[in-house]
Amino acid sequence: MFPIRDDNPQILVPYATFGIIAMNVLVWVFVQGLGSHSQLAGSICQLGLIPGELLGTVPAGTHVQLGPDTWCELGSTTRWPTILTSMFMHGGWLHIIGNMWFLWIFGNNVEDAMGSVRFVIFYVLCGVAAAGLQVGANPQSTVPMVGASGAIGGVMGAYILLYPRVHVHLLIFLGFFVTTIAVPAVFMLGYWFLLQVIGGFGSVGTRGGVAFWAHVGGFAAGAVLVMLFRKPELLHRHPYYGWKKRSPTDNWRRIDRR
Repeated sequence: MFPIRDDNPQILVPYATFGIIAMNVLVWVFVQGLGSHSQLAGSICQLGLIPGELLGTVPAGTHVQLGPDTWCELGSTTRWPTILTSMFMHGGWLHIIGNMWFLWIFGNNVEDAMGSVRFVIFYVLCGVAAAGLQVGANPQSTVPMVGASGAIGGVMGAYILLYPRVHVHLLIFLGFFVTTIAVPAVFMLGYWFLLQVIGGFGSVGTRGGVAFWAHVGGFAAGAVLVMLFRKPELLHRHPYYGWKKRSPTDNWRRIDRR
């Protein structure tokens, strides 16, 4: 199940969404070397968030294995900036492409609700909250955490409250059969959040994999923070805001998707 578009008109030019996507891409190209082995491993070690290193719960000098021939050595000082830098690191091509696609699908309309400057602050705070819950769930972990998905989870948490009835078009894979369906955002995003919670409980004690609790923390933070960051004067211009507005159109091409 993969979102390909939504039936939500774009009111403002999403400068912040464009900028965040561009920053992630630039980091992927110039810092992570488009995923080349040495640069990718080095960037994850130096700029990824390692809970045990951040909190000092594991000894300095501990070696963390990233791959068959790749190791990280934990430093003797806590690296608090990695809470922010880890939001712009990714572990591979599918990781960054998937994250940026989700950000584009849902980010522009959340930015519509709060303006560009507020959206940037909102996005960063959601990423910090995501990192906080992931670290709290396993404070002794030595696995580096990277990716924008925690902050993007916050965007999705805001979207489900702002535009619950907007239809999201999904690509569905049923074996060799591929089709599309359109469902209200409240169902698609609610289902996604439920999967993250289930995955979080199932990942306790495991090493590596998906940072489910970061997704949960970001989503919950977004659902709360959007109440503070939204601007009523912007939302009142939006035809699909809330539950009581007219329902989304059945034909997405009739919408002015600027």
